[in-house]
Amino acid sequence: MEKYVVVDLETTGHSGKTDKIIEAGIVTIVDGQITDQYSTFLNPGKPIPNFISSLTGIKDEDVANAPPFEEVAKEIKGKFDKAVLIAHNVPFDLGFLNDELAACGYGKLTCPVIDTVEMSRILYPQADSYKLSNIAAYLDIHHDAPHRALSDAYVTALLFLKLREKLMALPGETASGLQKIEKRLKSNLSYLLEKRKQEASAEPEHDSSIAVYNGIAYKKPVQPINTAEQSTGAFGGFIDDLFSDTAKLHEVFGIYEDRPGQKEMAELIYDAFESKEHAIIEAGTGIGKTFGYLIPAAYEAMKRNEQIVISTHTTQLQNQLMEKDIPMLRKLLFFEVRAAILKGKYHYVSLQRLSQELERGVGNYDIALSKAILLVWLTETETGDIDEIQLPSNGYHFYKKICAEAEQVTYRDNYFSHYNYARKKAEEAHLILTNHALLCTDLFSDNALLPSYSRCIIDEAHQFESAAARRFGLKLDYVQIQYALNNLGEWDDSFWTDMRMSSPEIALSISPATWNRVYQDAQHDLDALFRHIFSYVSSRGRGYTDIGRMQSAFPGKGQQDRKWLGIKEMADRLIFRLKELNKMLETALKSISDADSNPEFMQLYSQLSEFISALKLLFFKQDGLNVKWAEIEAKGAKNAVYLYSEPATVAEPLEEMFFSRKECVVLTSATLTMNGSFNFIQKRLGLQEGSFFSKVIPSPFSFKEQIQMLIPEDFPDVRNEEEEFIYSLCEAVLSLAEITEGRMLILFTSFEMLKKCHALLRDILEDEDYTLIAQGITSGSRVRLTKNFQSYEKAILLGTSSFWEGIDIPGADLSALVIARLPFQPPNHPLYEARARRLESEGRNPFYELSLPHAVLRFRQGFGRLIRSNHDRGFVLICDTRIIKSSYGKYFLNSVPKVPIVTGSTGELIEKARGWF
Repeated sequence: MEKYVVVDLETTGHSGKTDKIIEAGIVTIVDGQITDQYSTFLNPGKPIPNFISSLTGIKDEDVANAPPFEEVAKEIKGKFDKAVLIAHNVPFDLGFLNDELAACGYGKLTCPVIDTVEMSRILYPQADSYKLSNIAAYLDIHHDAPHRALSDAYVTALLFLKLREKLMALPGETASGLQKIEKRLKSNLSYLLEKRKQEASAEPEHDSSIAVYNGIAYKKPVQPINTAEQSTGAFGGFIDDLFSDTAKLHEVFGIYEDRPGQKEMAELIYDAFESKEHAIIEAGTGIGKTFGYLIPAAYEAMKRNEQIVISTHTTQLQNQLMEKDIPMLRKLLFFEVRAAILKGKYHYVSLQRLSQELERGVGNYDIALSKAILLVWLTETETGDIDEIQLPSNGYHFYKKICAEAEQVTYRDNYFSHYNYARKKAEEAHLILTNHALLCTDLFSDNALLPSYSRCIIDEAHQFESAAARRFGLKLDYVQIQYALNNLGEWDDSFWTDMRMSSPEIALSISPATWNRVYQDAQHDLDALFRHIFSYVSSRGRGYTDIGRMQSAFPGKGQQDRKWLGIKEMADRLIFRLKELNKMLETALKSISDADSNPEFMQLYSQLSEFISALKLLFFKQDGLNVKWAEIEAKGAKNAVYLYSEPATVAEPLEEMFFSRKECVVLTSATLTMNGSFNFIQKRLGLQEGSFFSKVIPSPFSFKEQIQMLIPEDFPDVRNEEEEFIYSLCEAVLSLAEITEGRMLILFTSFEMLKKCHALLRDILEDEDYTLIAQGITSGSRVRLTKNFQSYEKAILLGTSSFWEGIDIPGADLSALVIARLPFQPPNHPLYEARARRLESEGRNPFYELSLPHAVLRFRQGFGRLIRSNHDRGFVLICDTRIIKSSYGKYFLNSVPKVPIVTGSTGELIEKARGWF
C-alpha cells in the first residue's frame, strides 16, 4: 500500500520559533486515490498580523474559539503514521509542525518526505514558475482558494499525482540516473524510481522517439525536411496579395489592424536586397517591425534559395522569433520557409560531458538538483538549448562544465551533439536567427560560426555597436580565474584523483609537491592582485555604473604611480604562476595516451592560456586603441573586481569586416535617429556615405490623444540637490499612483538612486496596499519582475539599465511612466572619456556628437515603454527640469512624438492629471 499525506499550513509569519500555525489542511492519498481530507483552525494565542489576514482572509475572530495546537497535536501526528509526508516547500511546513510538536512534548515527525516544489522543478523543467498557484495553472489544476490550508493541500495532492504519473512514464535510463542522485535531494523518491526502473525493464519496446547515449536518455530531434521550392512570383504582386487577404490576416493575427507602414518597410527591405545596398530603417512603435522584415527576408531567401541572417540583441528575442513569430509567418505565407535558431556553443548541453560528470559523483545539493533537471529535460528537448529551462543559481557553474563549449574533441560518428544538430539545421534553413553577440564573434573569429551569407537584417540595431565593442574587447574577473583553479585543485583533490584513475601515466609526469607549491602560490597571487585592484579603485574610483559599481580607468603610461606599478608586478607574478601550471598541464597532456578521453583537462588548459593572454593584454599591452578599466562591488567582497578592455570605436573594423563584405545589411530599430538624422548611428557603425539609404517610418499611434507629458517646474536640481530631488520624486510618484492605482514604471539611470527611492517608498507605503517591485532588490530576472508587476492590481515597478528597453507591458497594466532623470552616460565612464578625447582631438564637440545623441536615443527607448497599442493611454512624468530649462532640452522633446506637454508646479500637474485620467 502506498500512503501519502499532504499537509499545508497557514501561519502568523515565517519564523517557526516565534510564529504559530493558524490553520492546517491535510489530505490523504492511498494507492493513487484521495481518501481523506482534514482541516482545522488553530488558535495561535497571539494577534494575526494584518498582512497575513490580507493574504489568507483569516482574521482573529476566525480563530478565537479554535483549539490551540496542543489539543489536536496527537491527532495530527497520527495522520502521518506509516506514510510519506508531502508539502509544497517541505522545510516550511515540516519545520512548523515539528516545532509545535516539540513544544507539546511529542516527538518530531521522522517519516520520509516529498517536496512538490523540488519534484516540479525536476519533472517540469520548462515551467515558468513553481509557486503553487502558478504550477497548478501550468498543469491545468483548478485552485479554488489560494492561501487557504485545505485548498492548498488538495491542490498539492493533485499536483503530486500528476508528478507521480509523469515520473512513472520516464525512460528507465532516466529513472536509473535519478536514482543515483536521489540521496542528495530533499524528496525521498527511491521507492518510485525503483518501481519505474523495474517497470521499464519489463516493457517490451523502447519509446521510438528516445535515444540513449552512455546511459542518458534523450529525445531524438526531428530531422529538417527539405521541402520543394515553390515559385514566388514578383514581389509587388506577392506583397499586394498578402496584405489584401484580410481573412488570412485576421486568422493569423487575431484582431488585425491595417498597418501601411509594415508594407512600406517590407518593400524598402526588398528594394535593398535587389539593389545590393545597405539600409537604415527606423520603424516607429506599432509598425509591426518584425513582420516588416520577416516577410521580405523569407521571400528573398526562397526566391534565391540562399540564407539570410536575422540578428537580435538578446537570445530571449531570438527565442520569441522562433517560438511565436516564425510559426505565424508560416501560416501567413503562400510558400514553406525553413528557419533555424543558432546560438553560441555555451547554450547547448553536451551529452558527452554530462555523461562524464554523472560518473564523478553526485556533488552538492544545487549540482544534484541541476543534474536531475537536466536528465528529465533531455527526454523532452529537441534543441538542447539551456535557455529553455532555469537551473538553480549555483547550477550554472556546473553547467559550464557540461556545455558544448567545454568539449575539446572531434565528435565521433556515433555521437549526437545538440550543437552540431543546431548548426546542421542552420545550414539547411532559409532564415538563420542569431544574436548580435554571436554575429560579432563570427565576424571577428578565425573560425566561421555561422554558415556563409551575403544578406543580413540587424534588429534592435541601436545595440549593435555596444555588442561589437564587447566582442572586440574582453572581460575578466576574479571568479572566472578562481573557478578554474578550484576545478584543478591540489594533487589529492578529486580532479587529479579522477585523472590518475583514468590516466595513470599522469602521476609519472608531474611532481605532486611542485604542483601543490605552484598552485598555492597562484591562489595567493590571484587574491593579492584583485584585492589591491579593489583598494586602488576604492581610493581613486570616480562615479558608479548604472548597476551600482564603482569604476576607474587604468592609468596611462605617464600616470602610473607606485601603487599601480605594484599592481603590475603582482599581475606579472600571477601570469608567471599560471604559465608554470600550464606547462605542467602540457607535460601531463603529452603523457596521456588518449587525451580526447579527458576533455575537461583540455578545457582547463585552454582556460589558463586565455587568462594568461587576457592579463598580458590588460596590464602590459599599450596600443592606444583599447580602453581599459576596472569595476568593483563597493560593498562586496574585497576581490569582487571586474576588468574590461574595449575599443574606443568599432567603426573601422565593422566597415572593413562586415559592411564592405556583405551585399546588403539592413539595420532597423524604433530608435535610430537624433533630431531626425541618422548621422550618429551611421558614424558610430562605420557606414560609408553612398553605401546605404535611410528611411523613417513613423508610428501609426495617435499619441496626442493617448499620452500626456507632465514636466514639473518646481523639482530640485537633480545634479546638486539629490536628497531633496528623491523626496520630491517619491511624493510625485505616490500622488500619481493614487490616480492610476499603481500600474507605474519608474526609470532610473543610477542603481544608487533606485535603492534610495525604493527605501523611501517602502517606508511611506508600509500601511498601503501597493506592491513595490525593484530591479536588483526584488529577486528575479527582468522578465520575471515584469510578469510579477503585471500580476498585481496595484504595483509600482522600479528599473534601471535594461528596463529602458525591451519590456512590453501593453494595455491597462501600465498607465504611468516616470523618467527620473535624462539618461546621459556618466561623463567619467572610461569608455566615454576615451571617445570624447578622440572627438576633441579631431576638433569636434563630444557633448553634441556623442553624449547628447546617446542620451536622446536612450530617452526615446524609455518613452516607448508606455504606448504599445492603439488602445493604451497614460502619463509620462519627466522629473528632470533640464528638459525645459536647458538649451539642449529641445532635442529630447523633438525626438519623441508630438504630445500635449503640461508644465507647472507638481501639485498643479497632479490635479490636471486627475481630471484627464
